[in-house]
Amino acid sequence: MRLQHATWQEVEAYLERARGIILPIGSTEQHGPNGPMGTDALCPETIAWTLGERHGVLVGPTQAIGMAQHHLAFPGSLTLRPSTLVAVLRDTIASLAHHGFTHVFLLNGHGGNVATVNAAFAEVLSERSLQRPPAGELHLRLFNWFAGRRGRELADSLYGEAEGTHATASEVSLAWHAAPQTVRDVAMSPRLAPAGSAQCDAHTFRRRFPDGRMGSDPSLASAEHGARFLEAGVEDAWEAYRAFVEDA
Repeated sequence: MRLQHATWQEVEAYLERARGIILPIGSTEQHGPNGPMGTDALCPETIAWTLGERHGVLVGPTQAIGMAQHHLAFPGSLTLRPSTLVAVLRDTIASLAHHGFTHVFLLNGHGGNVATVNAAFAEVLSERSLQRPPAGELHLRLFNWFAGRRGRELADSLYGEAEGTHATASEVSLAWHAAPQTVRDVAMSPRLAPAGSAQCDAHTFRRRFPDGRMGSDPSLASAEHGARFLEAGVEDAWEAYRAFVEDA
């Protein structure tokens, strides 16, 4: 149930039975010594694709470049300006609403996207509220897979304080499960990275977190753990999506 694999006739038929769609959103940025650049996009994408296969929900294309300016001192990291990401999301959501989608569920893998996604939602809903004649109802929801109850409990049981907040063992594990060719065996020094805030510019971030990790030890990651995080993430996201489309 991927939009990019469907014909327009198949999307039209889908809209006769459902009006919800899942959009994975993430980032392309450094994830420490052993995590792939695409971790924050790979994680929500593989959860969304699994949801689509199991539950017949349509899944849109992944927005793989997000808000990652604080990672730009690490080669390969990409970012959009807040205004650019807002514009991309506004146009994407408006396109879906034009076709009759009424419930747009953004499945997010990057904490740095949260404020901008919420700003985009505010812009979209303000525009619709001001339209004359009034536009039909449109419901928007942001769900962070990494904040789901089952995923958090699993990370705590496997890694404890070594989970950290960026380049975490849980997200690296899930990315490795999604893309086994990215698995790397890298020793961490120090074992636990320094902790702190990412609310800074790129050069300050690199100074605070020299190898890109924030309080984490992703040498604990494994693709086998990733399979477990996928199941936890699918259950958390499906619970949230079902409540969204039923209660909105």
